[in-house]
Amino acid sequence: MRISVLISTHNRPDALGAVLRSLAAQTVQPHEVLIGDDGSGPETAEVIAEAAKILPIVHQWRPHEDFRAALMRNLSAASATGDYLVIVDDDILLHPEFLADHRAAAKPGYFVQGSRAILDEAASKTAMANAGFWPGFFAKGLKNRKNVVHSRFLSSLFSREKIGLRGIRTCNFAVWREDFYAVNGFNEDFVGWGREDSELAVRLVNSGLKRFNLRFAALGCHLYHPPRPRAKLPANDALLASTMAARSVWCEHGLDSHLDLADRPVRDDDE
Repeated sequence: MRISVLISTHNRPDALGAVLRSLAAQTVQPHEVLIGDDGSGPETAEVIAEAAKILPIVHQWRPHEDFRAALMRNLSAASATGDYLVIVDDDILLHPEFLADHRAAAKPGYFVQGSRAILDEAASKTAMANAGFWPGFFAKGLKNRKNVVHSRFLSSLFSREKIGLRGIRTCNFAVWREDFYAVNGFNEDFVGWGREDSELAVRLVNSGLKRFNLRFAALGCHLYHPPRPRAKLPANDALLASTMAARSVWCEHGLDSHLDLADRPVRDDDE
């Protein structure tokens, strides 16, 4: 199974560098790393160029217009050649077994939601300055600390199917490429922070997939940043509600606009 890792980024070279170092240290290496870059400056390009010496990176840059995580992830997914997409943010430090755990958890008919611990500002600076950093359970500046405990035994006990949207975050999320294409990827009508991940999950479920929550495995640590502006959250909430009410599977403004005609998904209503 070939794993394509998708990362969206915007002017976080310090955090992105730490994330890419944690990818390079994986016990199972990615088939490719696809970075959707929302208008970052030259420092980010330098970080990516350095990481590309040891990782198979595809870097796609677009001018920054707003927070456009949906667009950036679709750009990356459109270029992906792996069988399985693992989506992370540019501020999620990865445990060395992260990809191995996602590979082990992948099964047909499911998408996978992973967990994350949260580092405060001081702990995040330590993490970004020290290659190979992973916090212990009793580390200072750590929230959701159970999510730094890696245990395949505990994972076998506590990982399970789940219904609903609570805890959906595409900062640690995995889906078969074929299934992602079948719902036309992320909905690019979502601009600004929030809900594009929940709306994707709704359409994946509407398409017949089940959600699997992975615990004590595929661990990530969120690196600190100030809260993002949420002025457009009400509009995004309305988009999510519309998808849920209509039981939509397909979004009109999604992945297919970035694909060659031959690669575009075939819908049931296509002639």
